[in-house]
Amino acid sequence: MKATYLVLIALTAQVVCAQPKTKVTATDLTRIKQVGGIELAPDGQRAVYTLATIEPNPDQKEEYEYKTHIYLTGLKPGDGKALTRGSESARQAVWSPDGQRIAFVRSVKGKGQIFIMSLDGGEAWQLTNGTYGASSPLWSPDGKRIAFTAGLTMTQLLADSLVNPGKNGPRWSLEKPGFTTNDFIKKDKKIKPNPDGSLAEIRAYLDKDVEDKKAKVINRLNFQGESTTEPELNFSHVYVVDVVEGATPKALTRGFSSYQGGNWLPNGQGLLVVTDRDSLKHPDREQDNAIVYIPADGSGTRKVILAEAGKSYRSPDISPDGKQLAFLVSPSEGVNFAQIGLATVAGTNVSNLELVTFDRAANGLSWTTAPASAKGKKGTAGYAIYFTAPANGGSPLYRLDPATRQVTQLTDFTQGVTSFDVNGNRVVLAKTEITNPSELYITDASAKTQTKLSNHNDWVAQRQLSTPEKRTYKNSLGQTVDYWIMKPAVFEISKKYPLLLNMHGGPTAMWGPGEPSMWHEFQYMCSQGYGVVYANPRGSGGYGLNFQRANIKDWGTGPAEDVLAAVTDAAKEKWVDTSRQVITGGSYAGYLTAWIVGHDNRFKAAFAQRGVYDLTTFLGEGNAWRLIPNYFAYPWSADANVLTANSPYTFVQNIKTPLLIKHGENDLRTGPIQSEMMYKSLKILGRPVEYVRMPGATHELSRTGNVRQRIDRILRIYEFFERYVGPDAQALTQK
Repeated sequence: MKATYLVLIALTAQVVCAQPKTKVTATDLTRIKQVGGIELAPDGQRAVYTLATIEPNPDQKEEYEYKTHIYLTGLKPGDGKALTRGSESARQAVWSPDGQRIAFVRSVKGKGQIFIMSLDGGEAWQLTNGTYGASSPLWSPDGKRIAFTAGLTMTQLLADSLVNPGKNGPRWSLEKPGFTTNDFIKKDKKIKPNPDGSLAEIRAYLDKDVEDKKAKVINRLNFQGESTTEPELNFSHVYVVDVVEGATPKALTRGFSSYQGGNWLPNGQGLLVVTDRDSLKHPDREQDNAIVYIPADGSGTRKVILAEAGKSYRSPDISPDGKQLAFLVSPSEGVNFAQIGLATVAGTNVSNLELVTFDRAANGLSWTTAPASAKGKKGTAGYAIYFTAPANGGSPLYRLDPATRQVTQLTDFTQGVTSFDVNGNRVVLAKTEITNPSELYITDASAKTQTKLSNHNDWVAQRQLSTPEKRTYKNSLGQTVDYWIMKPAVFEISKKYPLLLNMHGGPTAMWGPGEPSMWHEFQYMCSQGYGVVYANPRGSGGYGLNFQRANIKDWGTGPAEDVLAAVTDAAKEKWVDTSRQVITGGSYAGYLTAWIVGHDNRFKAAFAQRGVYDLTTFLGEGNAWRLIPNYFAYPWSADANVLTANSPYTFVQNIKTPLLIKHGENDLRTGPIQSEMMYKSLKILGRPVEYVRMPGATHELSRTGNVRQRIDRILRIYEFFERYVGPDAQALTQK
């Protein structure tokens, strides 16, 4: 009987293994789980990380909600376990210096608050309960205190005596026309609102209208948020609290500036944080950032560590011995990215500043005591700095030797390292690869051999996937452009398939096999029987500063040359039906979609998503308005004709390709009015055009928006293209 049972088990296993792989579906979007927030324990023997998931909403049928929870792993395959669960997400977990507890953030009544959890067992307890919430916890080196940040509105800051002693207004002008000082913000409570009263009573009445949300009075420059206008400024301040139940937080920063990006000094006497360089300039106008020291005693004084006109310093990170400072610095204006800087530290004094030669946009600097590849300079031997950077279609992990300034690439361009932490000779990382959107891995200092720790997305193994093939093109500037071609997932050599050109936005974004945001969309379209081609045209990030600047005053002609060269080459494949080519892109690539169909008629259909189409009006329609002066010129300048020449709307009368236009109704990064102008004009011209507005959606719809709308979006791409290149369209053409 036992033998028969074993045979049945074996036969069942064979049947399971023999099951054919299925296509990637639209709703597989909800099955993708993203690993992030990795933090190794001080002894390097365990790690916590976050897992972001999409779950059905129990209260609303067909709706979903995002959840993030904290997991613990002993760094062995498959041993990860959830530390938090429930309806409220948990995030930003950090280890205490002794490795016995973690601090993390969880929402309470809509505000983030810091909780403490002992890993020896027991329930987490709430440390903070502040009106403004709390985020970004940082344990002090002795483990007795936690520094954190909290956000205040201008109204809250004016009334808060801790961060605004004296309850005075800012020293910079609030820029209200007709008032030479900020005295108007002081309210006399004796004056009652009266629309028919004195001027003072009328002003009180108007102020009450603002309070009651009957009016928004805007005087600031950057008043457009992501989903709504924001007349009122917001500020971020740093606090410290003893890790004791019922402890009262103490404000470490004050005034009408924001502070973030904190990092404790090893001696625990204070922190390095990032703030505006000039505290006398309106925050909307100050683009320079400085790294400053703030003492942990709450005195409120600060000392400038790194600051320079025209530059932005950020991401300060101190070596474990306190003798070296790593940071990022970039010009504050123009088309640029940050470079890695190193400096010698003595107390709160820095010297010997030097920039590292590395032509990519580094981020996530992290010191470790792992031996560097070379030794020599005093104070640097025995340390290394790990970081990631978008590069050549992936986001590799790199190691910098602070002694020699040599950078070593540790992982390849086909992988995207989305999160990591390092401790000694041990590295734990999350990565995206062609065969899996996100998993956790462990490796050594060289990252050559990686062991998979998690299986959160193992369901992908049962899907029929398409593998991108990399090719290159030499453009008219002599630059090498990377692009990738993906065959339909279910491929028959005797058949012909439609070809989709999919383009990235930014314009400084970068796509490749290691870029996580497009994993599902690429695989879905390939599963639907489309070939996909995508490229990184001039202006893309990940290929150095000269390449990134190659589209200044040329958003249309040059980048279009590069992506069209990619699709032209892909169309030479024997499996491509050249009469069935389609095109899409979002944000800047929505722009490029409209530009191309206004200059090229090869595509049977096009889908322009959340794009910018008239550069002359974009200055007022989106919060990304600085792209105009950075890449072109202000509309009132002598060089303003470059905006018209580079606007797809200028060529709207040339668009004959069937066009679907999509925009989120609450998208204030690019503004939906641009889409409406393009749609209305094409409608007047009698062209085949359809317009889809997504209620409540912002610019982030395709990445973090409402899940049903994200599914709607990808289905809408497919459905619209099928009208023109699908089987029904083919049958009509043949008739």
